[in-house]
Amino acid sequence: MTAIKHALQRDIFTPNDERLLSIVNVCKAGKKKRNCFLCATVTTERPVQVNVVKVKKSDKGDFYKRQTAWALRDLAVVDAKDAVKENPEFDLHFDKVYKWVASSTAEKNTFISCIWKLNQRYLRKKIDFINVSSHLLEELPKVAEESVPSGENQSVAGGDEEAVDEYQELNAREEQDIEIMMEGCECAISNAEAFAEKLSRELQVLDGANIQSIMASEKQVNILMKLLDEALKEVDQIELKLSSYEEMLQSVKEQMDQISESNHLIHLSNTNNVKLLSEIEFLVNHMDLAKGHIKALQEGDLSSSRGIEACTNAADALLQCMNVALRPGHDMLHAVKQQQQRFSDLREQFARRLASHLNNVFVQQFTQTLLQLYNRAYYLSVPGHDQSSTLAQHSIELTLHNHHPFHRDLLRYAKLMEWLKNTDYEKYEGLTRNYMDYLSRLYEREIKDFFEVAKIKMTGATKEGKKFGLHGSSGKLTGSTSSLNKLSVQSSGNRRSQSSSLLDMGNMSASDLDVADRTKFDKIFEQVLSELEPLCLAEQDFISKFFKLQQHQSVPGPSETEEVDGGTLSRSHPTGSQSISEKDMIRQMMIKIFRCVEPELNNLIALGDKIDSFNSLYMLVKMSHHVWTAQNVDPASFLSTTLGNVLVTVKRNFDKCISNQIKQMEDVKISKKSKVGILPFVAEFEEFAALAESIFKNAERRGDLDKAYIKLIRSVFINVEKVANESQKTPRDVVMMENFHHIFATLSRLKISCLEAEKKEAKQKYTDHLQSYVIYSLGQPLEKLNVSIFLNVILMQSIGEDSSDSQEEEEREYIPSLHGREAGVPLDNIFEKLFAFFFWQVVWHSMQDEFIRQYKHFEGLIARCYPGSGITMEFTIQDILDYFSSIAQSH
Repeated sequence: MTAIKHALQRDIFTPNDERLLSIVNVCKAGKKKRNCFLCATVTTERPVQVNVVKVKKSDKGDFYKRQTAWALRDLAVVDAKDAVKENPEFDLHFDKVYKWVASSTAEKNTFISCIWKLNQRYLRKKIDFINVSSHLLEELPKVAEESVPSGENQSVAGGDEEAVDEYQELNAREEQDIEIMMEGCECAISNAEAFAEKLSRELQVLDGANIQSIMASEKQVNILMKLLDEALKEVDQIELKLSSYEEMLQSVKEQMDQISESNHLIHLSNTNNVKLLSEIEFLVNHMDLAKGHIKALQEGDLSSSRGIEACTNAADALLQCMNVALRPGHDMLHAVKQQQQRFSDLREQFARRLASHLNNVFVQQFTQTLLQLYNRAYYLSVPGHDQSSTLAQHSIELTLHNHHPFHRDLLRYAKLMEWLKNTDYEKYEGLTRNYMDYLSRLYEREIKDFFEVAKIKMTGATKEGKKFGLHGSSGKLTGSTSSLNKLSVQSSGNRRSQSSSLLDMGNMSASDLDVADRTKFDKIFEQVLSELEPLCLAEQDFISKFFKLQQHQSVPGPSETEEVDGGTLSRSHPTGSQSISEKDMIRQMMIKIFRCVEPELNNLIALGDKIDSFNSLYMLVKMSHHVWTAQNVDPASFLSTTLGNVLVTVKRNFDKCISNQIKQMEDVKISKKSKVGILPFVAEFEEFAALAESIFKNAERRGDLDKAYIKLIRSVFINVEKVANESQKTPRDVVMMENFHHIFATLSRLKISCLEAEKKEAKQKYTDHLQSYVIYSLGQPLEKLNVSIFLNVILMQSIGEDSSDSQEEEEREYIPSLHGREAGVPLDNIFEKLFAFFFWQVVWHSMQDEFIRQYKHFEGLIARCYPGSGITMEFTIQDILDYFSSIAQSH
């Protein structure tokens, strides 16, 4: 251990000016034993610092490295675990508890004793030594000086230096002094005893000189004492003078105290004056309203732009004065109370004047617009005036009145409305109610007249229009939903109003008329929606700006999605209580102002459905597009919600149209005496599909049409088979063949993706029934030859191949006698029946192919039964083709 101690002192602590006092070989408790050393060290420089250093031996060599150091002043507890029994374990409590196991109990005790002595000598702090034997904690002897003496080899515990430190290495200074002394003596190295005697003699000389110096200094001490006595006398004289001076200055001090107190009072007064001036300036600057502002509030012109701007500035200034944050105590001042009361009176007076003026503006605008509407109605109702020409001329201008000038004039008061909202909410609400009341009546009249013109354009001011409840004599549309419901189907007998009736298909001119009417209806309906949409959006934007209501949000809230028969209607919910209330207020105002929009749209939709139920296709596409556009702008707006509700009605009418067509297919009745060709509902499905494809091209609600297609085509398939089974004049295969071929051709031409499976099914059904009918109609034209060959085959199998000679002769006699005309005799009768069918060309060609197939079949049988005999039929395939062609040409 001594060698390790010397190596650690040399390699680690000497370069750091430290001395190693104690060492213990330890390892961490409870872990893999990796030995290290705990060292107790002190620094050689003053002030002395005591440390506990952890040193670890390197794994790659025999050198040591300093790993961790703790200051002894940070040590709180030393726990030796057991004071009686020998136990190598001990704990040191620094910033945390470090548990160690020493290599031996003796090393542990020596290290703990050294720590205790270092603490007693250098730190004098309370370190708790627990579970430590009492003989290890010995008191240090009293020393004259608490500090480290000048000698560098100062021991840790007085006379116990040998016990604590067996070896002390000379430092650099000591080595240098010894070298200088040895260089002055020639025998210092060769004769150590002579060198020691020389040093002893010099020491004795120095001791003698010290004694003589002490004896000589006695005289000097006596002289020094005399000087001290004289100094004391001088001090007493100075004290007497100072006492007299203090008495003289006492009166000056009192005067200076009075002056200081006076200065303090003056400073305090100045400070109070500055603060009072600051308070007065604050009140004057923040609670003084200019005379110009007061005059504007009391007498300002609210009709001109300059007057409105002056009133707006004055109102803002008044609001700032009323909302100023008063400092504590200001509200108790009488002048402040008077000023506040004056502000309240001005606010009440101006709010009353502003509300009255805006009410007058509302009334004036309402009266002017209503007068224009009455003049228009009066012009239409002049006695003797041609109603039809007037309505036709006016219907060209299917437009709504532009309210932009009205909005522009009112928006000048937007800032004043915001001021009124912040200062007098009751009057603000009153103005809001009045505006809604006036505008609702105005828009109700405008929109009803607008829809009247739209309905007249759809039906015309004719007798036919009157059948739908339109009366042009009063210039108003007096029909309603209830009157439309009373309309009977028979009332539209003169024209094909119910185009969805699958059994009442008109001629070509009637179909062209329907297309023109539907196109006209589509344009009118689109124009109605196109006029309503900007009107509602403009009014909503004006309400938001004029009444200062926030309608748009940067971040949309969570939304609900409502499923509506194949489509979705989303309704978003705004976030935040204030935004919710303001958005709800906008919505409620719009609902009250435009309360007639939804009923009028429903009436128009009902009228369009009565005129032609196929109009529901146009309305579904147009309404879906406008709903989608409105939701992209604002999903929670009045326009989006209203159009969404109307879209539900349109979708129900569309579903009802499809259901009616299916019901009419199921109710179809075929006359027993008449032949059946292309069924009416098959032709009507073709018309419906072609019309729907043109309408729904690039539409948003394509899914609704695909579902309707599936329902219709399945019903067509079922009812075609039903009619084919019930037909008595026309064979079942012919009915199925003709109608499924027509369905297949229609689906192939239109290329409807959702009906690909039905197209393949129609083709299969058409092919199967065509083949069945051809086989049934053609029968066995070569029946005699077939029986002869059949008997010959049986005879050959019974008596052997040699007996076929006689039969061959008989066949030679029969086959030449079988002329082609005998085989073709039934074809004339078959063609006469087939010619009455719509599909006769295809069937006749299929019969020709079947006949040729049978011809080839019998040629094969002859070749097998009479090989090498040279027997052939008299006619060829070309003869068969000529027979079929001649029969077709003769008819």
